[in-house]
Amino acid sequence: MPRPKPVIYGLYSWTPDYGLGYIHPANRRTFEWLEPMGKVFEKIDETDDWILLRYDEQQFKVSGELFKELYNKPPFSFGDLVQEVSPEPGRPAHEGQVSDVYWDEAADKARFQIVEKKRKVKRIFEAEELRFA
Repeated sequence: MPRPKPVIYGLYSWTPDYGLGYIHPANRRTFEWLEPMGKVFEKIDETDDWILLRYDEQQFKVSGELFKELYNKPPFSFGDLVQEVSPEPGRPAHEGQVSDVYWDEAADKARFQIVEKKRKVKRIFEAEELRFA
């Protein structure tokens, strides 16, 4: 049985100023709405013309030219069930699924937003503040 490809994480630092040629026509509007700057993508496939990126539950075909692989793999990814390690006294720990993965370039590490009871928690968590639930 063939082994699945390892997930490659990376950044896609595209803005509208680059022009629309980098984004597959079928994905242009949704990719622009996503505002990809600073977000971590999973590269899930590649052809001669396009790479296929995943962000949460969405997939996008884009030019491979702007993709920058991250060699520090984030400890959590989309859909992982996580729990806050040290909640404020008197408040239950946040627990939910990872919905957004952001990259802090200055610190060279990922930060995370979670969905709890179908709502995004406003707070962005550092990796050390979360554990698998």
